[in-house]
Amino acid sequence: MNSSLPLLMAAAAGQATPAAGGPAPTLSAARLGGQRGERLLFGGISLALQPGQVVWLRGRNGRGKTSLLRLMAGLTSPAAGAVLCDGLALPASPADWRQRLIYIAHASALKDDMTVAENLQFGAALQGRKASRAEIGDALASWSIAALRDAPVRQLSQGQRRRTALARLSLPHPPSIWLLDEPFDALDDEGVQILCAQLSRQARRGGSVMLTSHQAVPLRDPVPLTLDLDAHAIAA
Repeated sequence: MNSSLPLLMAAAAGQATPAAGGPAPTLSAARLGGQRGERLLFGGISLALQPGQVVWLRGRNGRGKTSLLRLMAGLTSPAAGAVLCDGLALPASPADWRQRLIYIAHASALKDDMTVAENLQFGAALQGRKASRAEIGDALASWSIAALRDAPVRQLSQGQRRRTALARLSLPHPPSIWLLDEPFDALDDEGVQILCAQLSRQARRGGSVMLTSHQAVPLRDPVPLTLDLDAHAIAA
């Protein structure tokens, strides 16, 4: 059973171990408010995403789950409050903070005319990393799509596209913070099991995850904390 997320989360004792290369950063929000266009969606959200935690954003359609993820990724500006990395507002955070975070959108953001392997290489470059041919092969194999390595993305099914996008999580030295918008969407049972294994591995190494999902999240290690945006909705 999922645990409710307190407005301000404390690290669970003994839950996480330091990530490779040093402790994972803490991504937090202080009195955060979000909007879509001129319409306010939510307000008053204060939280801290701690190492070793997986947080499941929930709420009705249109509540702003994707908007909150994009705010936490620094892709949009809040209507109120601030997003902080290691206690510093994002504009004042260390220059490398974006390389410590990965955001995978619901639309996957793949290049249709590039191959599966080229997309993975491109995704690694966005994180300031170079992935070798062998590392890309291993990442694709972990998602059971190694045979699609040289296939153009435009030829893939929706489930294969989703696996290709998520394969970035399986490259060596993954970012400490994962922000994932509907990562379970279009995955079959095998894909769901692979994703859950990746989420568990990320938490065990001291990383953290915030995700949205309109379906049940079958993760058991660790059990996800939940943040229900319905409780923070702004009345129209």
